[in-house]
Amino acid sequence: MNTNMVIWGIALYIILALFVAYKSRRGDRTDMSGYYLGGRQMNGILSALSYSATTYSAFMMVGLAGLTYQGGVGALGFEIVYFTGVSLVALFGRRFWLAGKKYGYVTPSEMVGDRYESKPAASAIALVSCLFLIPYCAVQLAGVGYLLQGITDNAIPFTAGVVIATVLAILFSYVAGIRSVMWTDSLQAVIMIITSTIVALLVIDGLGGFGQFFDTLQTNHSDALSVPGNGYFNILTFLGMTLPWFFFSLSNPQVSQRMFMPSSLKGLRQMLIGFLVFGLIYTFVSVLWGFSALQLFPDLSTADLATPKLLSSDLVPPVLGVIVMIGILAAAVSTIDSIMLTLSSMFARDVYGNLKKRPDDKKQLQVGKIVIPIIAILAYAFAELELNLIAVLSVAASSGLIVGIPAFFGTFFWKRGTAAGVISSVSLTAIPVLILEFTGIKPLGLASGIWGLLVSTILFIGVSLLTKAPKQKAYAFINILKTESESTE
Repeated sequence: MNTNMVIWGIALYIILALFVAYKSRRGDRTDMSGYYLGGRQMNGILSALSYSATTYSAFMMVGLAGLTYQGGVGALGFEIVYFTGVSLVALFGRRFWLAGKKYGYVTPSEMVGDRYESKPAASAIALVSCLFLIPYCAVQLAGVGYLLQGITDNAIPFTAGVVIATVLAILFSYVAGIRSVMWTDSLQAVIMIITSTIVALLVIDGLGGFGQFFDTLQTNHSDALSVPGNGYFNILTFLGMTLPWFFFSLSNPQVSQRMFMPSSLKGLRQMLIGFLVFGLIYTFVSVLWGFSALQLFPDLSTADLATPKLLSSDLVPPVLGVIVMIGILAAAVSTIDSIMLTLSSMFARDVYGNLKKRPDDKKQLQVGKIVIPIIAILAYAFAELELNLIAVLSVAASSGLIVGIPAFFGTFFWKRGTAAGVISSVSLTAIPVLILEFTGIKPLGLASGIWGLLVSTILFIGVSLLTKAPKQKAYAFINILKTESESTE
């Protein structure tokens, strides 16, 4: 693909996105709620598009397509499990929204800490989130690097792509906080879903239509249409990857924080339904991209190059390829700036804000803004390591975050849970999970995410039973639907 065309496409996107971000500068952004939650006044459609763009980032069009190229149809099953996990939003979303509105929470960790009446519990979850989400942020940066490197045949090097994504994420975060992120998310979500679908249809048509497409796949790559197929998706690998992904919508704070943002419960429902429709289409498109690349380029050195090679192929008109490339770039930037905003809010609110003398809201916001570029620099350094498949690294991040799942369930469904149970289950499990991820060790053949959920659950229940549980907030949270739902409809 012509490099100049790619550069002009990126330049036009930056101009348009910055214009949209600037136009979103309305409302009060001088406090934590205004800057990080949009004043809890986001409508359902905007929330759905932003939720989709933040979740379906470089992981989908680059990562899931690459995973399909690498392991075949098992990648579709892996992503379908995520859809079943979105049921957690149906279970927790209403409760998050009601609790946030009633008590003014800005972050999920703040909510957990208040429920267990413990600032250290909030700080523990915030620090663990930073530990695992910075590498996930780096995954998005790497996705942009691979995309621009592959689509221009190395004319734009990997590092240049990573730098572009880093700078854009910082800019969008600073312009208007979450408002600019959500509006730019919505812009690129519409571009993504339309253009990526058109590309899939064009490529399949170029390969002879759906019938010929799957006949050729069956003839030349039959193992890609079965599980375990070429052996990549054996049962333990599949379980190790899908379990953390099932809990993604609850364990990842950049996603769960969005349950605080809609202006009403109706908006929350619209967000969930819109996300499911978007995600279903995008999942099948990504898988079709991976299968298409497998037929066109069966000997790629790196599976994550499947999407760049596909977009630069003769089957995709150059202009359309550039537009789709911009959509993927924007999706990755969306996830990066969402993560940076969430982590900076958690650090400012639940680490710095939990000092002995709690700083006021404006001071917390100042600290949060200072932290944003620091997070970006750390993510950039991690991305430069070019460690592994994007999809695998995404799961690795969720494997670490899964240690907070027992605490979230206990928040709303187990009055016997205690702060000591939260702190021990999160802090004592996070480090072993991190070690297992970096060493690649799998005790008994089980991945780190499985061990993380198992050990954290045992610790949370065991330590809670041995310590005294708070009563006031426990009953308030467990009964929150009964006491609040009618008055807030």
